[in-house]
Amino acid sequence: MQDALMQQAIQYAQEHETLWDRSIDGVFGVHQQDPPPWNRLLGPLRDRGPVTGVVVVDGETVASWGEPERADLTFSVAKMYLALVAGVAHDRGLLPDVDEPVRARVPGIGFDSGNNALITWRHLLQQTSEWEGERFGVPDQADHYRAVTFGAPPAGVKGERRPLQAPGTYWEYNDVRINQLSYALLHLFRKPLPEVFREAVLDPIGASDSWSWVSYDNAWVNIDGEMMPSVPGGSHWGGGMSISSLDQALIGQMLLNEGRSRERKQIISQSWVRAMREPCALAPYYGYLIWLNEGRRMFPSLPASSYFGVGAGSSFTWVEPERRMVVIVRWLNAAHADTLFAKILASVDAR
Repeated sequence: MQDALMQQAIQYAQEHETLWDRSIDGVFGVHQQDPPPWNRLLGPLRDRGPVTGVVVVDGETVASWGEPERADLTFSVAKMYLALVAGVAHDRGLLPDVDEPVRARVPGIGFDSGNNALITWRHLLQQTSEWEGERFGVPDQADHYRAVTFGAPPAGVKGERRPLQAPGTYWEYNDVRINQLSYALLHLFRKPLPEVFREAVLDPIGASDSWSWVSYDNAWVNIDGEMMPSVPGGSHWGGGMSISSLDQALIGQMLLNEGRSRERKQIISQSWVRAMREPCALAPYYGYLIWLNEGRRMFPSLPASSYFGVGAGSSFTWVEPERRMVVIVRWLNAAHADTLFAKILASVDAR
């Protein structure tokens, strides 16, 4: 029964592949939806693989399909990885208080005046910062009134300038502000974030070396006399994280284990992993750069305890604590995600 149900789920996934082309020369990417002059790439993209998935229960891989070993773009699932890098900073004492103004530790990088001076790390992690400025040639206005599948609908037209609110009083999914968070973390560590992520997270959990986290072409920053890349938390304007589904599953398993590796080594503190899952007061479906299924708002068929990394395309890292399960699904038509996840859940429950 279980095998038949899982095969039905896999077939459903394969029948509902994303509408994006497999080649970047076609319909591919978030930048194509931007108004000019922001509808252009600043960094590289790569052709994608087929619809792909991995299902892991209690640390055991019970199903996989597509090309799970292929290092493929994650788009905004990379925001989850930025939250983990912030957790490393917290655990090392570089970011002891998320409610401290960012300017207190990294002055001179865009948080020194006006409303920007009031922005805390929590605001950036929950996407309530209302940071105003330009980073790597793109202003925060580029993502004003941005609509996202699982968020509240905006009240205006994408890219039109809107009145900014006080930090912490307005939620908006804004990739320029995410890039500003990454920029701030780079200045906090004074070391490229991909190196931090590899040394602190990916190597200790046993990930492969096939992944890459790439900046925009113009996003190189002089830190202590050395040029370092400031990586984006997605691939909106190119660049971003490419990683295999198998390595993504290891990250999901680490989150499921409250920050511990399969060998029970503490990679990220339990307190930080739990803080990532605390609902934002303005957007209870959002934590620290992850999506929450609060009230089953995102996926009615799934438990409210489930949480997700979500990327355009669509790609999902689904962590389901009640069943000790991690599911990676990539290049799915997002309109069919709830149905697919319900089929996977039914298969696992039938084991």
